[in-house]
Amino acid sequence: MACKDFQILEKQCPLVATWDDHDFGRNDAGRHYPHKEASKRLFLDFFRVPENDPRRGRAGIYTSYVGEGGGRRVQLILLDLRTFRDDLRPYDGQPVDRSAYSYSLDYWPYDTPDSTLLGEEQWAWLDLQLQQPADLRIVASSTQFGITWNGYEAWANFPHEQKRFFELVKKNRANGVLFLSGDVHYAELSRMEVPGLYPLYDLTASGITSTWGFATPNLYRLEGPVMENHFGQLDVDWSETDPLVTMSIFDVKGKLRVSKKIRLSELSLR
Repeated sequence: MACKDFQILEKQCPLVATWDDHDFGRNDAGRHYPHKEASKRLFLDFFRVPENDPRRGRAGIYTSYVGEGGGRRVQLILLDLRTFRDDLRPYDGQPVDRSAYSYSLDYWPYDTPDSTLLGEEQWAWLDLQLQQPADLRIVASSTQFGITWNGYEAWANFPHEQKRFFELVKKNRANGVLFLSGDVHYAELSRMEVPGLYPLYDLTASGITSTWGFATPNLYRLEGPVMENHFGQLDVDWSETDPLVTMSIFDVKGKLRVSKKIRLSELSLR
């Protein structure tokens, strides 16, 4: 996005942000990136985060916001998937049906819980966040949460961390969780069916100024992929007794490319 366009956007609406690897400083980087503190200062300064904000005084840029009105409460949770993340496990010829993948595989999932994506400090914070009352909880994750393993960066490389998230939602009886993600330079909508939990949707929008040549396999894909430049939109109609949640992807010409409507009650632990 050109600087002028960003300035126009900034004047039109409030902006909140987390980072991915190229904001952090190096492709696919994690906690061992040597300049992460300098990157953090630049990031917080760019988004005009106040000097007294908790992010200035602790590791990482994870944070949350709450909006209230009409007796409803929306929680926005911005995760940091860079500051604490261990090195990714390289793909080294592990057995897989290569006919399903027309590209080089970079990473392989950890099969033991001796690595972390969020880090203990952020996990403890997230636990407290999910204990707060909310009707809808929008979790912003820079890499995709709700996809199957594809050899690239994603939560699927840390299945024990995915499972930890599931268990945290169950423990806290946290209704209304919905993921927004990016990273892959295309758009799609995914849905994970988890035993003992409501469906977890992941709306991926990542290409308002860039594109990618192909979409990776994803058994959880409901709609998409959209390979052209696009943006994502989440709408909630609170006027109904059971609010209607609409997850959408529009291309840059304004054409609706992905649309999924669900009732808020569908994101509920009954």
